[in-house]
Amino acid sequence: MKKHPPYLIHHVYLDKQVTPPELDLTENGLYLVFWWKDIALGHLFLEPGNSLAAHDYNEKLLQAIRPAIEFYAREQQHMRNDWQTWLINKDLDKWAHWMRRVFSANLQKEIPGRVPVSVIICTRNRTPALLRCLQMISSLTCQPAEIIVVDNCPSDASTQEVTTQFPNVSYVREPRLGLDIARNTGIANAGSPIVAFVDDDVVIHPLWVYRVWETFQDPFVTAMTGLIIALELKTEAQYIFEKYWSFNRGYIDKTYDSGYFNSMLPKGPPVWKIGAGANMAFRKDVFREVGYFDELLDAGAAGCNGDSEMWYRILAKGHTIKYNPRAIVYHQHRKDHKGFRKQIFYYMRGFVTAALIQQRQNQQAGYKRFIVKLLPLRFLRFLVRGFPNYPLRYSTLGAEVRGTLSGLIYFLKNRRPHSKTGV
Repeated sequence: MKKHPPYLIHHVYLDKQVTPPELDLTENGLYLVFWWKDIALGHLFLEPGNSLAAHDYNEKLLQAIRPAIEFYAREQQHMRNDWQTWLINKDLDKWAHWMRRVFSANLQKEIPGRVPVSVIICTRNRTPALLRCLQMISSLTCQPAEIIVVDNCPSDASTQEVTTQFPNVSYVREPRLGLDIARNTGIANAGSPIVAFVDDDVVIHPLWVYRVWETFQDPFVTAMTGLIIALELKTEAQYIFEKYWSFNRGYIDKTYDSGYFNSMLPKGPPVWKIGAGANMAFRKDVFREVGYFDELLDAGAAGCNGDSEMWYRILAKGHTIKYNPRAIVYHQHRKDHKGFRKQIFYYMRGFVTAALIQQRQNQQAGYKRFIVKLLPLRFLRFLVRGFPNYPLRYSTLGAEVRGTLSGLIYFLKNRRPHSKTGV
């Protein structure tokens, strides 16, 4: 079997470098992420074994960053069609001057040292990752009002010992196992009007807390998600995840409100596309109205899709969720195929369970038809299209089918109404 080449991640800052970086594709692929200062603009996969001329690189670069740059330019009413020519021809004075105007409202000169945000980290027996996470948060440019570590059903005291190294961190022990149970415990202990969740194994951008707080300066925003960029793509499992299951929701702002919800309701709103729990935040008051995270998903789906089920309830109540791509974390994907397939199994199990819970909440939602009829047809068509070679994308198909059936069975066994307060 041919060995899958690693993909090296290279961050290209266009405010400093407009010439093509060193593109050695002999033995590995490249994953380029393009930036203007602290704002991510797009990404590009470059396959191994292929040479790339400067002209081809420029075309791919423009294709990757065009949507984001044009979005910001329209927002600031600085739209021009010749910016692409300036970049390609390396007319740096015009390019840089125009880009500074385009991003003037999003590159703040003064960052507050502290904001009223409670950062909640739910963890279990992962002290090396937690230690790194707490060290990063403690060094952020803008500090949260408090940091809460929820120790979820620990087997020893190691997590508590790590937190004692940080005087600004509050330690809470939750004896019941489950991610959403831990999330609810964190919410109940939070003292700030904004609660933000981050996984213990992510790398946090220096401005993450500030960008989270900034999002809620819009009084209509009740919840938010942010951009999640891959931390590494060294293995085949990591490559497949980022290619086909990525948490990355793009580089432009998106708003999900009652108009979006009602327009999508007949087919079942794809709330799972809003964002991932590794980078999300809420106004604390919203939980009093819509309830806490649904702990049934912990028992049936190892915590998967509790976030998307929450998005559904928030939108159903007429509130607004914002996707802010300037609030950035970097995610460590699972490295081995066994762990990756297990992850996809529980994603699908949780997805089905959450969707049917949402269907029970609103009989007009189209999730039941999607899961019972459309999803099996999609699997069948997918199987036929891949015959006979079945490329990398098909490596998780068995896990997807098993997870779907498992979620359906679990929901049918646990259909009785249950509390979502969790605390």
